[in-house]
Amino acid sequence: MIYVGSGGVPTSSKERSTIGGIKEIAKLKLDAMEVEFVRGVKMSESMAKEVGQTAEEYKIRLSVHAPYYINLLSPDKELVKKSNERVIDSLDRAEIMKADAVAVHMGFLGKLSAKEANEIMKERVADLIELMKKQGITKVKLGPETMVKKGQWGSFEEVVEMYKHYKKYLTPYLDWGHMFAYFGGTIDYKKILDEIEKLNLSHINSHFNCVKYSAASKSYVDVHQPIAAKTPDFKPLAEELKKRKLNITLICETPELERDALEMKRILGF
Repeated sequence: MIYVGSGGVPTSSKERSTIGGIKEIAKLKLDAMEVEFVRGVKMSESMAKEVGQTAEEYKIRLSVHAPYYINLLSPDKELVKKSNERVIDSLDRAEIMKADAVAVHMGFLGKLSAKEANEIMKERVADLIELMKKQGITKVKLGPETMVKKGQWGSFEEVVEMYKHYKKYLTPYLDWGHMFAYFGGTIDYKKILDEIEKLNLSHINSHFNCVKYSAASKSYVDVHQPIAAKTPDFKPLAEELKKRKLNITLICETPELERDALEMKRILGF
């Protein structure tokens, strides 16, 4: 099953709320929506329950994006504590609304080497898992997201290895545009999906958006573009997915949101 939806409330939704967004997604005949907590977790537990009930009624698959203000690799203990709180709050609301995963931008290397960062991140993820257990969070998965820059923790390899270390609690959260930028403006969908298939995930969570080329830095940067930009091209991913028996969600994060999500469905052939 391939689920396609939008990152947040569709722009066409007159009711500018999560519940309104879910209803609009169903009206558009899309299948999924990512609830955006990127500016902070401001949803109450009671509202999260109502959101979950609405999604169940309209048969919409939910995921969540944690706040951007997270850095689990910070040398500042207070910042790490606040980062943990933001992740746990996101996971808690996701659990209540019966979302399956929470996408998290895990942190920045700063002065750390990649090896040092990976060792520290293992410890920080272990701390998060202990907090999840204390909070009674048992169903939703922590989703370390693949990132854009070498200075961020979250290469495809790092995310996969972290998942292998904590399989029960984690799931890789793939961002196809981020990986395209990370690999310098190229992406091998087949190779990535071959590696993902080896993990035997029950479901794959992912984002799709195109990224912008910066002449100043001579690299692709995390400025979202419509899928018409083809950076990366969605069609080869669609063709690769159609060859495989995978359960995957494709959350459209382009500026065109539901328009591009519907275009993605058209390209997929359903």
